[in-house]
Amino acid sequence: MGSPIMPTYGRQELAFVKGEGSWLIDSNGERYLDALSGIAVMVLGHSNPAITRAIIEQSSELIHTSNLYRIPNQEKLAGQLQRISGMSNMFFANSGAEANECAIKIARLHGHKKDIENPLIVVADSSFHGRTLATLTATGNRKVHAGFEPLVEGFIRVPFNDIEAIKSVAENNRSVAAIFVEPVQGEGGIRIPSDLYLKELRKICDQKDWLLMLDEIQTGYGRTGSFFSYQNHDVVPDVATLAKGLGNGVPIGVCLAKGQASELMKPGNHGSTFGGNPLVCRVASAVLDEIERQNLPKRSRDLGLRMKKVFEDRIGSLNIVKEVRGIGLMLGIELNEPCSQLVEKALEKKILINVTAGNVIRLLPPLTVSDAEADQICELVCQLVEGR
Repeated sequence: MGSPIMPTYGRQELAFVKGEGSWLIDSNGERYLDALSGIAVMVLGHSNPAITRAIIEQSSELIHTSNLYRIPNQEKLAGQLQRISGMSNMFFANSGAEANECAIKIARLHGHKKDIENPLIVVADSSFHGRTLATLTATGNRKVHAGFEPLVEGFIRVPFNDIEAIKSVAENNRSVAAIFVEPVQGEGGIRIPSDLYLKELRKICDQKDWLLMLDEIQTGYGRTGSFFSYQNHDVVPDVATLAKGLGNGVPIGVCLAKGQASELMKPGNHGSTFGGNPLVCRVASAVLDEIERQNLPKRSRDLGLRMKKVFEDRIGSLNIVKEVRGIGLMLGIELNEPCSQLVEKALEKKILINVTAGNVIRLLPPLTVSDAEADQICELVCQLVEGR
C-alpha cells in the first residue's frame, strides 16, 4: 500500500525534528543552515523563545472560540497592524491564498459598486498568488494552471514592471476594478521592479478609480528593509495582504484595507471558522513585538546589502551567472541555465536553499540570522555556483 499522503510535493527524504535559530536538525542529528526559513516563514528563526512562550501561555488559556464573538487578541493584533501599515481595517484568515481571496472579493465588490457587470483585475506575468482556483488564476504561471481549467474569469494579464502595458489597458478597457501585484516577485525569481513602479501604479489607480492591491505575503514583515515593501516607495495601497512570516510558523493570513476598500465588506460577505483565533493572534502579536524590538527591517536591509555585494564581487562576473538580485534578505542569483540540481548539492553542504523559476537560486534566511551565519550562507552558495 502506498503512502496515505497525496503526492502533491516533490519532497526530499530529509526529515527535520528540531530547530534552533537559523539551524534545523534532522532525524540523524545532522545540522543544516536554513537559508530558506520555511519559504520566508521563520522570520525570527526556529524555536524563538518569545514565540514559544506565547504559544505555551495562550494554549493553556484559550485556543479557539469562533468569530461569532469578540476576540481580544485579534483586536490587539489588528491595532498593531493598523499602526504599522497605515491601513484602516482587516480580515483575518489562515493563509496567504485566503488573504488574497479576500482581496479579490473586495475588488469584485468595488467593481459592482461602480456598476461594472463583470469586474476585471489586472495581474502580472510570472506572479504567484496562491493555489485556490481564484488565486491560481491570478498567478502568472501556466504550469500552475494546467489541469485545473476552467479557470476563474475576470483577470487581465500584463508583463510585470511594465507601466505602458497598464496604461494601454486603462485606455482600452472600462471594466477594470483593481490592479493586483507583488511589490517584488518571489516565486517568479526575485524580480524587483523599477523604483517608480508602485508610484506609477498608484497614480493610475487614482486616475481610474481602481483599487491598488499589493500581495506582501513574501515581502512583508521587514524582509525588504521596511515592514511592508510599499513603505520603501512612500506608497499606500488600498488593499495589502500578509501571511507567511507573520506567525513565524503558526498559520495566519491577513487582508488589510484602506479608504473605500475598507468599507465594502459587510456581514455575510466573507468569513472563516479558524481565522484570527486567540492562539494565532497572540503569536502574531509576539512576532510583531520582536520585529520592532530588534529593529529587524533595518537589520534586513543592511545585511541584505552586504550579502548581495559578496555575491556580486565573488560570482557576479562568472559566465554562468546572469544576474544577482536582492532587496533586504530576499536574494536571488539567476544563472544562465537550469539549476534545480543545486538544491540536492546544497544538502550535501548542509545548507537549505531553493531554486525557483527554474534557474534562480532563492535565499530567504531568517531576519535574525547572525553575521557569521550570513557569511557562511554566502560562502556555501558561492561554492555551489563556482562548482557548476
